Amino acid sequence: MNKLPGKIIGIESEGSIAMIEVAVGDLHLSASLLGTAEEFSSWKLNQDVNLIFNEMEVAIAKNLQGQISLRNRFPGKIVGLEIGKVLTRVVFVIAGSYLINSVITSRSAHKLALSLGDDIEGLVKSNEMNLLRTNAL
Repeated sequence: MNKLPGKIIGIESEGSIAMIEVAVGDLHLSASLLGTAEEFSSWKLNQDVNLIFNEMEVAIAKNLQGQISLRNRFPGKIVGLEIGKVLTRVVFVIAGSYLINSVITSRSAHKLALSLGDDIEGLVKSNEMNLLRTNAL
């Protein structure tokens, strides 16, 4: 499980859906949440939180150009690469010091010609991000 500490910088909600914007260093990431207005009222601007997301939900892009609907894009550098027969673990550093793990198919890793030191982007849909208060872990 990946975990990034951050601070809430924006909250939008309508009905049972909320979009929470979180600053992690210079990165601005989003979590889409389902719930009630009462649940959403417990989130406050400048509140310290943790964004958590599964390694299997992190897509990897190399030399990505053009527009894409994914809200969470974080540039990084590969610092670890474990290529297996079926799956590959990619470890990359973002925002200067946070390690992110991604598990992709080895077929994709070979197609992208991934190597240690490569500049890449991690991509995560906002609905795959979970938000926890820092005291909840």
